[in-house]
Amino acid sequence: MLYHNGRDISYNESLRLLSVGVLLAAAGIFSRPAYAHPHSFIDMKTDIQTQDDRLTGLKMTWTMDEITSADVFYDAGDAKPDSVTWKKLAAEIMANVLGQHYFTEVYRDGKAVKFDNLPTEYHLERVGLKARLMFVLPLAHPPRLEGAPIVFSTFDPTYFVDMTYDGKQAISLPAALAPRCGIDLATPAPNASLQQYALSLDKADAPQADMALGKQFAQRVTLQCR
Repeated sequence: MLYHNGRDISYNESLRLLSVGVLLAAAGIFSRPAYAHPHSFIDMKTDIQTQDDRLTGLKMTWTMDEITSADVFYDAGDAKPDSVTWKKLAAEIMANVLGQHYFTEVYRDGKAVKFDNLPTEYHLERVGLKARLMFVLPLAHPPRLEGAPIVFSTFDPTYFVDMTYDGKQAISLPAALAPRCGIDLATPAPNASLQQYALSLDKADAPQADMALGKQFAQRVTLQCR
C-alpha cells in the first residue's frame, strides 16, 4: 500500500500521481480516441553507470508530456524549484515510482537483478512547458559487465502511461566502454488485436492482470560487453 498526504492510495491512483492527472485531452494531440490507453506519455533517456567494470546503476531522465506537466505545475503553483513545496512534490512523485519498483525490470541469464530500495539521487525540474524527473536507480549487487547480456525494460504494467525511448541514442554508455560494449534497443510490434484492446480501455479500466499489457508494448534495452 502506498501513501499520499497521509492517506492510503491504490495502485491506479499511484499511476495517476506519476502522470499527475487523467489525461483525456491528450487524445487530441496524439490522435487517439479519448478513452484509449495510454493516457500519459513519458519520453525517456538513460545513462548507464559503471564502476570497476561493473554495472552500478541506471541514471534515468523522464520528460512528461505537456498536459501531464501542466498538472504537475498546477500542483506546484508558483513554487520555485528550490522551495519546500516543489521538493515535496518531487518526493511524492519519486515515492510512487519507488512503490512500483521504479517501473523497471533488469535481467541477466533470465534472473532478475535486484535494486536498492532508494535512489542515490533524484530531482524534478521544469523545462519549458514540460516537467522532467531525473533519478539514479542503483543496483544492489552490481553485475560484471562482460558475460551474458544485461537486459532492462521500463514500463507501466497497465499501459496507463506510455514510456518510450526516442531511438537508441537515448541510451548512453561511458565513453571508455564504447570500444567493447554495445547497446541494442528493441521496440515491439504488438498485433492488431492487442492494439485494439488497449484502445478500448477507458481511463478507469485496468487490463486483465495476466495480460501484462504494458510489458507487451515495452521497449527492451540490451547491454552486451566483451
